[in-house]
Amino acid sequence: MEQLQFCAPCLFGVEGILGDELRRMGAGEVTPQNGRVIFSGDAAMLARANINSRYAERVQIVLGTFRATSFEELFQGVRALPWEEFIAARDAFPVKGWSLNSALHSIPDCQSIIKKAIVERLKAKYGIGWFEETGAAVQVQFTILKDEVMLLIDTSGAGLHKRGYRQNAGGAPMKETLAAAIVDVTRARLAEQVVDPCCGSGTLLIESALAARRIAPGIRRRFAAMQWGWLPETLWKEERDRAMSQALLDRQFTAKGSDIDPEAVRLTLENAAKAGVGVQVRAVQRDLCEFRPEGDSGVVLCNPPYGERLLDVEAARSLYRTMGKVFVPKQGWSYAIISPDETFETAFGRKADKRRKLYNGMLKCQLYIYYR
Repeated sequence: MEQLQFCAPCLFGVEGILGDELRRMGAGEVTPQNGRVIFSGDAAMLARANINSRYAERVQIVLGTFRATSFEELFQGVRALPWEEFIAARDAFPVKGWSLNSALHSIPDCQSIIKKAIVERLKAKYGIGWFEETGAAVQVQFTILKDEVMLLIDTSGAGLHKRGYRQNAGGAPMKETLAAAIVDVTRARLAEQVVDPCCGSGTLLIESALAARRIAPGIRRRFAAMQWGWLPETLWKEERDRAMSQALLDRQFTAKGSDIDPEAVRLTLENAAKAGVGVQVRAVQRDLCEFRPEGDSGVVLCNPPYGERLLDVEAARSLYRTMGKVFVPKQGWSYAIISPDETFETAFGRKADKRRKLYNGMLKCQLYIYYR
């Protein structure tokens, strides 16, 4: 198949990490932008990115981009795109999207115009006047930023952060894609052990284990594009086999979690088993103040509850003070804590050796890293 252009939306602050990952997969023309990465590849790359990406929120095919400041320009621009190459005569093709700082700011009107333009294009190509839309779902998406329109087709279905292992989660869980980014930034995947003393539902531990053993995060799930007639079923099997061949299933790695809440411990162990890393992930009930760095080396990753999540601000800062006492400097050990509190270092008691801005959803956070 000819080369396609793709768009992979991601959390803000993760664009560079995602770009590097796509280059390692063999993607071409990789271009990180704010909140997304544009790249190119064939149909195999479509499947490969969905199955293997730890950081992308989804994978979209870019149908085209153009400028529009009127509904007529929007209609004509959409109708000129080759929709028939991706939407069969019986496929369903709902439309959704967003507009920001643009003349065309009414989302319902834009949806209606785009849908009408696609229908008119398909009518001419298929020679029919009515579309039942009873077949496979082909989700059409649009973005309009400063009058620049981008038309896309979603290939993923449910967001790629939904790996499938976390049907159950504790309060205010971290997205799997953010956890994977923290694992990358801290190089936790290269450690012999990773520890999370506030493990919640185990996301940081599980993503560490998956990355350490090179288990593709999407190896067990299905994707919207698997229902499309123009993509051969063998392609998905080939890419899954390829991903499995790259796994390091004999890699020695341990992820240790603890939490004061016994339900969190139960969830961590349950989710780890679902993710296929139950042997590597251990968890016990324990108060944070009992933490000690055990062993010659390790990486501590922590997403503690804070004001905007589960605790009031003063309770969260009391927790940070406890961390400052028990996360003692020790050769071979590093600590990484994510928090939206700009006064974290004051409560913790030490300036971080490194800081990295990341977003937990729309909440701006800092990843505070200590390694000396």
